[in-house]
Amino acid sequence: MREAQLAIVAGDGIGPEIMDAALQVFNKAAKRQNLSCTFVNLLAGGAALETYDEPLPEATVKAAQGASAVLLGAVGDPKWDSVEPAKRPEKAILGLRKALGLYANLRPVEAAFSDEEASPLKKERLEGTDLIIVRELGGGIYYGERQEGDEFASDMECYSVQEVNRILQLAAQIASRRHKKVTSVDKANVLATSRLWRKAATAASEQYKDLQWEHMYVDNCAMQLVTNPSRFDVVVTNNLFGDILSDEAAVLTGSIGMMPSASLGAGPSLFEPIHGSAPDIAGQGVANPVGMILSAAFCAEMALEAPGVGGAIRDAVRRVWLQGYRTADTYRLGYTKVSTQELANRIEAELEG
Repeated sequence: MREAQLAIVAGDGIGPEIMDAALQVFNKAAKRQNLSCTFVNLLAGGAALETYDEPLPEATVKAAQGASAVLLGAVGDPKWDSVEPAKRPEKAILGLRKALGLYANLRPVEAAFSDEEASPLKKERLEGTDLIIVRELGGGIYYGERQEGDEFASDMECYSVQEVNRILQLAAQIASRRHKKVTSVDKANVLATSRLWRKAATAASEQYKDLQWEHMYVDNCAMQLVTNPSRFDVVVTNNLFGDILSDEAAVLTGSIGMMPSASLGAGPSLFEPIHGSAPDIAGQGVANPVGMILSAAFCAEMALEAPGVGGAIRDAVRRVWLQGYRTADTYRLGYTKVSTQELANRIEAELEG
């Protein structure tokens, strides 16, 4: 029997309830696929602030570094908005990324997991969409030097060619296993860092000649995601552009509650849904757990080398989705509204079949 240890960071808001749902489904699939997992529960974000007076305790970092992978629910709550910036719950995410050496964030967007009635796009425009956004995660403007005052502020974006090459290589490897197309997104007509990015992407296209490569300005990409999303396969871009474009792409499905993500690097990978902690609905049993459940499936496939577990979870989610079961965020007339727990139970039951 294969064995793995997962670090579990449920976090704040709806984090604990969607994590419970995900682990319920994951455990069922893992057992049927002969995968044995132990779980270590860790504190981060607001939950850690309440106990340790810091958003990312050293004990959490060390345990995460020793795990096979990390599953994260969500962090943050408006009640912490008044604390000093260094203690904001969101600092836990940046700290974990740095401690684990994470440099790439992957966000898949599939029409198969979309709510056609809630999507801003017509069915025929969304049909066939199956893309993944590869976002550089360890550099760029979020980590650059900054100044902030009452009358002047600045944020510096810096990239080395090594950082850019690393993310381009990963994007090429992913495209090689998919539909063999890479769209490199930049703003090379304005930004020096983007010109470095484009030069590196051009060199990568010479190395991976079996792939179709294209350069695209970020503003054009934002438009194309809405007007023709099925044209994309692998989209690779920097930290800031990737943050914005991946949130835009997530809306195409009709609910950000459906979307998983993975962050990869030198150490254990981190898997989390793309939505926030939604404190306004925490504890009500109405949160959509699908993004967390699919993140657990992503974890099985990419970190635990258990594609059978991940595939089984994804298939079970798809079947329940097609049967019309919906949490409040995606409920429409004609569907069956269920709670967080009821949806997890339905998906678990599909794994029995």
